[in-house]
Amino acid sequence: MKTNIRNSQGGFTLVEIMIVVAIIGLLAAIAIPNFVKARTTAQQNSCIANLKQIDGAKDQWALEQKKGADAKWMLDDVKVYLRGSLMPACPSGGKYTEGANVGASPTCNIPGHTL
Repeated sequence: MKTNIRNSQGGFTLVEIMIVVAIIGLLAAIAIPNFVKARTTAQQNSCIANLKQIDGAKDQWALEQKKGADAKWMLDDVKVYLRGSLMPACPSGGKYTEGANVGASPTCNIPGHTL
């Protein structure tokens, strides 16, 4: 008696692998821009929150020092009014600058990071 032995090899065909790679590529093409946008928005919101902290510290400094709205101020003047006496940093690497006077808000040099 003759027995037929099938030589079947398990595995995926080239077409199946190509379809899986195409699907993964499509998902990555959709997801990556969303992650980048979410990260940028989070950094912008964090920077704005830091600017609000600095602005509040500036107002507190002006009240305690009895300074008017036209008085000049420096970032070093308000450090003691910030948590841990540390100046917050822009998460996007921007640089904070003081306003022209107490009546003006601090700014960040990155566009969109404004009060």
